[in-house]
Amino acid sequence: MTERLDQPRELTYRLRLYYDPEAFGEFSERFARFLGTARFIVYMTVFVGVWLLWNVFAPYKFDPYPFIFLTLMLSLQASYAAPLILLAQNRQADRDRIQYEQDRMTAERDQAEIEYLTREIAGLRITLGEVATRDYIRSELQRLQDELTADPPRSRGAGSEDAR
Repeated sequence: MTERLDQPRELTYRLRLYYDPEAFGEFSERFARFLGTARFIVYMTVFVGVWLLWNVFAPYKFDPYPFIFLTLMLSLQASYAAPLILLAQNRQADRDRIQYEQDRMTAERDQAEIEYLTREIAGLRITLGEVATRDYIRSELQRLQDELTADPPRSRGAGSEDAR
């Protein structure tokens, strides 16, 4: 039978498992962090030690000498641990990439502010070069005082040229 375009499709229901990717990612990070601790190593060592002691010395041995079930359990743990660790590393890499981008933008903004302030300081230096400084005024006043003490002013009498 061909599909009719004037009729809506019939809905087919599939069983889909829903999981929150963010929650699963956070779980994988916690799990990866736990796998990287000394506590985990101690727990695994105690677990394997108890397993071996039980199956060597106990009257009921559920996993005799080649310890195949123990090997299967450790392989299963490793097969789940590796992808969870990789997922945690990928999430960390994504966070690092975002942090790098934010740091880069901050550095660019800081560089622009530094360049602006450098131009402002250069403008102030140029402006200050045109302003009379205290030392310049002092030296000019000293020069004028020296001139005045060296040549006393002449009195203006009737015979001077200024009287005309």
